[in-house]
Formats: sequence, structure tokens, C-alpha cells
Amino acid sequence: MKKIAIVTGASSGIGKQFFLSLNDRKDGLDEIWVIARNESKLEELRSLTDVPLRVFPLDLSAQDATSTMQKVFEEEKPAIQYLICASGFGRFNAIADDESAILENMVDLNCRSIVGITRAAFPYMAKGGTMILIASMAALQPIPYIATYGATKAFVLSYGRALNKELRSAKGARCLCVCPFWTQTAFFDRAYAEKTIVKKYVVMYKPEQIVKRAWKDLKKKNRDVSIHGATARGQALLVKILPHRMVMRVWMNQQKLK
Repeated sequence: MKKIAIVTGASSGIGKQFFLSLNDRKDGLDEIWVIARNESKLEELRSLTDVPLRVFPLDLSAQDATSTMQKVFEEEKPAIQYLICASGFGRFNAIADDESAILENMVDLNCRSIVGITRAAFPYMAKGGTMILIASMAALQPIPYIATYGATKAFVLSYGRALNKELRSAKGARCLCVCPFWTQTAFFDRAYAEKTIVKKYVVMYKPEQIVKRAWKDLKKKNRDVSIHGATARGQALLVKILPHRMVMRVWMNQQKLK
């Protein structure tokens, strides 16, 4: 039985950084499986690891993508040590100004594919294995003009925390939800629409910092959410205390939105 790690969204950003970090963990992996749309970028990862790499060029927002992976799991019956779900995208735009197809595709990728891939992988999780889901600080509050993205990440956070309990009970495994604040990745290339909505970033972190914190939090057996940085943790606390009406008003004023 092969001991494997799976990374979705491995071609760039936080997903790629998680992939790179697997080299340092010395977990005796037999293979790493990487999933993303861009096959050539996935192939470039071969030179960055000593572990045999298997490439799956899939668009996880497509209806048949997760069923494709489920068939592979059923055929090979791997022991999944890590499933790291880092695929996703967001948009900075008013709902009325965005295309419905784009927003629905975001829900498909950010939510439906997470459910599909985690459900398909569930029976093959190794004892002591880990699922890592990339949520967002946006999951903690409603955010006008990033409304759909924030709602999808709230889904990921709620789903992942509940999944953690089920994994522990059924498989002796766990799930950690990672909630990055603003992070220097290609996320922004797709997020910006025609109008500039976000004008101010309170802080900007690096993918390496987010990933390092996540591995650190995994050492704490009861931790199911990982948040890097004092600024991010401070905001997480405040949005729990303050009325969301006030939180949204602060956001609107900060970004000079009417």
C-alpha cells in the first residue's frame, strides 16, 4: 500500500509552498500526487522533490474531476498521509458587476470540489493522517464586494472543523483549517476585476509563513484552525466580539467604499 500525499492547487501560491515543505518532513512518502489545471507547471515540480511525483492536470471545478480521483483511489487504494486542499480563487467586485458564471464557478471550486475530494479520500486516510483545507480570514466575517469568496471560505471553515471530529472518530486522522490573511500569491491576478475595490491591505504575509505556522499548529493535537500573525489573530478576536454590522462598516470605510 503506497503512502502518499496529495496537494491540490500545487502549481502556485500556498499549494506549491505546501508541496515544497513536504520535502522537509521525512515522512517516508512513496509518492506525492499533485493536482491543478496547468500541467506544465505541475511537471516543473518534479525537479523540486526527491519523492516520485504523479501529476493530475484537472480542473477541480469541473463536475467529473473529483469522480476521476475517486476512481483512482478505488483502483490503487493508497494510504493517504496528507490531503492538502489549496485550490481556489476569489474576486474583488460588486455582485451586480460580476458575471454569474464566474461566481458559480467559484462556489464549485472553493466548496463543491472540497466536499468531493475529501469524501473520496476519506476511506483511504491513514491512521494519524491529516487533511489540510485552505480557508481564509475572510471566512470569519461577511465582506461586501468580496461577498461570494468570503461565503465560500466560511463554508470551508465550518465543514473542515466538523470533518475534523468525524476523521478523529472514524480514522484516527484529523483536519486542520488554515486561515491566511492577505498573502503574496497569484491570487490577486485573478481577484482583480475592472474596478479597484481593495485599496488598503492591513498586512501582507508570505506563503512560507502561512505554511510554517500550519505545520507548527499540527503539533497541537486539539488545534483545528491555524492563523498566522499577530495582526491576523487580533482581527480574528475582534470580529468575534464586535457586531458584524460594525465590522462591515469598518471594512467599507477602510476601502473607501460607499
